[in-house]
Amino acid sequence: MKDNFSTQAAEYAIYRPTYPQELYDYLFSLVKSKDTAWDCATGNGQVARVLAQHFQSVYATDISEKQLNQAMKLPNIVYQVESSDKANVPDQSFDLITVAQAIHWFNFDAFYGEVKRTLKPDGLIAVIGYGLMFIDKKVDQAIHKLYEDILGKYWDSERRYIEEGYKTIPFPFEEIVVPHFQIKTSWNFNQMVGYLNTWSSLQHYKKANERNPLEYMFTELKEAWGNDAVKDVHFPILLRIGR
Repeated sequence: MKDNFSTQAAEYAIYRPTYPQELYDYLFSLVKSKDTAWDCATGNGQVARVLAQHFQSVYATDISEKQLNQAMKLPNIVYQVESSDKANVPDQSFDLITVAQAIHWFNFDAFYGEVKRTLKPDGLIAVIGYGLMFIDKKVDQAIHKLYEDILGKYWDSERRYIEEGYKTIPFPFEEIVVPHFQIKTSWNFNQMVGYLNTWSSLQHYKKANERNPLEYMFTELKEAWGNDAVKDVHFPILLRIGR
């Protein structure tokens, strides 16, 4: 598993979008018992802290210690620096396993082996993610220019799984047909720029060229944004759930 997010861990905690309550409500409605959950590749613990409100205990792991340092500490969450292919827990430990915006970085076979080992017989696995956001026509055009024309070759090959809506990842479980969800939020211009700075491809570009590509796009993005103080932002949610 690649660690593409330690460098911008603080920005990630501030600017990355959060999943809507209706997604969690739907997920929890499918879970038969709420004793223990594992949030794999928890990052800054965004999902883990929601799970902690509903489960007696949460096991939250990530390969990035810097990301975990940004996580909210709660008494029923155990944070561990661990990879996705090895959870230091007994067999059949978890009622729910979640992995949010991360499975495309995994060794699928190794992770799924741990899922099958650690999931209870009636447990649930939820693979969650989100695609490229939509704001409005002008802003979207400028962002697509950054995404494709400037950063295209700097995206890791695994990004294709997100572009394909997680539909092409292997998923060796009894799958549940799920409804469609969206992340809906509002941003000012600086929040949008802050989010773009968390992109792994942008960090790759900076390392290769010693420049932030947003320097070339800032004026174009600002003109596209216009005079609005804030704009509505929508991210399509990617979701696979199985038993």
